[in-house]
Formats: sequence, C-alpha cells, structure tokens
Amino acid sequence: MNSIQQLFQKKERNLLSIYFTCGYPALEDTTEVIASLEKSGVDFIEVGLPYSDPLADGPTIQDSSQKALENGINLDIVFEQLMTVKNTNKTPLVLMGYLNQMLKYGEDKFCQKVVACGIDTLILPDLPMVEFENHYKALFDKYGLTNVFLITPNTEEERIRKIDSYTNAFIYVVASSSITGAKGEISNQQIAYFERIKNMNLQSKLIVGFGISDKQTFTTACEYANGAIIGSAFIKNLGQNGIAKIDDFIKPIIA
Repeated sequence: MNSIQQLFQKKERNLLSIYFTCGYPALEDTTEVIASLEKSGVDFIEVGLPYSDPLADGPTIQDSSQKALENGINLDIVFEQLMTVKNTNKTPLVLMGYLNQMLKYGEDKFCQKVVACGIDTLILPDLPMVEFENHYKALFDKYGLTNVFLITPNTEEERIRKIDSYTNAFIYVVASSSITGAKGEISNQQIAYFERIKNMNLQSKLIVGFGISDKQTFTTACEYANGAIIGSAFIKNLGQNGIAKIDDFIKPIIA
C-alpha cells in the first residue's frame, strides 16, 4: 500500500494538496516550504520539478519554474533536498514532472532516486498511455512506484475507465481543458463535468486540480471529489509574501 492509499484510509474527504516548485523562490527554499506546508496541515504535497517547457502549466508556475532554473536547481539538487526531509516529513509527497526529465536523467536512476527520497507516487502529465502500458508500468512496478493519470472534460469514457483500472493513488481531475492557473469561480459547465465523473462510480479516488485557488473553489470541488490541489494561487502567494506567510494562506482554506 502506497503513501496516498494510506492517507485515504485515514481521511477520504476534503483533502487539500498544495503544489510548489522546487528551488523557488530561492534555491534552498524547498525544504522550508515542505516543512511549512506540513505544519500548516495540508494532506499531501505535490512537489514540482522545474522544467524549461512545462506544457501543462500556466504563466505563474512557468515563471516559478524559470526562476528556479535561474537559481541553479537541477534534479540532483532536488533529490538532495528531498533526502534531507525524508526522516522528518510525515506528509505524503507526490512528485510532478515531465517524461523528458526522466529520460534525460536515466529512467532507472530517476526511479531509484525517487524511491530513495521516500516518494512512491508520480505525476507525469505527458506520459502517453501506450508508453505506460508497453514499458513504464513494468518499470514503475519494479520500483514500487505508481503513476497518476490526468483526465479532462474532453477525455472519453473508455479512456477514463482504463485509467481507473490502472490507478493506485488517485485520478487527477483537471477542472478545465486549459493550462494551470486561478480562474475565479467554478462554472456551471465545470460542475456538470464533475457530476458526470462522479456519476461514473469509478473505483479510484478523485482529486480536482487546475483553477482551484481559495476556500470557495476548494469547497465546491470537494463536493464532487475527494479533494483538490491548489498550485498557481499558492505559488503567487509564496512569491509575494514568502515562506513565513504560508500558514496564513492555508488556514482559511481548511478552516
């Protein structure tokens, strides 16, 4: 049983995950951000690997990724940072990156490093299903890793059902067919989409992301899923107010 499955055994509803970019705002901030998020009471943390071409991310996360790269972050440093919190952090970490990062680093070496850091769940938004079935499922099984698949309003039911059959953590329900970023209130169209997915009675847990930014959007998303991920709004707050104000951002959402 992986760390996310264990988490769901303890808590099934209203889970809050926060996405942050490693090495942002400053190179050495990764460990402090994780510690502050844990102290604030988030349920799990999505650890973003800075990348030069983050296809799924909007301007806010792209900017944070670029800044982290300018700060000198790379995968070796990320893994070193994550190793330093392995024995103190008790909040599950999910590693979010892109397939090319793993390929350039070396597939086996990447997986070994992830496991060494105490992480067992990955989000690779650009991993094609056919590649997962033909190669990466066996690779991830070898190292005890699980992959989180994303679905969007345009994902066909057959694919959703297939994703459901492969899921050992949660399905990432992308709230809109666009890049990440706060977009204000959740629309009636999005709610209809959430209801459609909920009524499919999937076996997997559902976590909503993209456009979740505050108490209102978090609460709405949780009516149709097990929880939600906040990314861009947190990154923006972190850039403006610093690590010291993380608790001030989190507490109103989970209160």
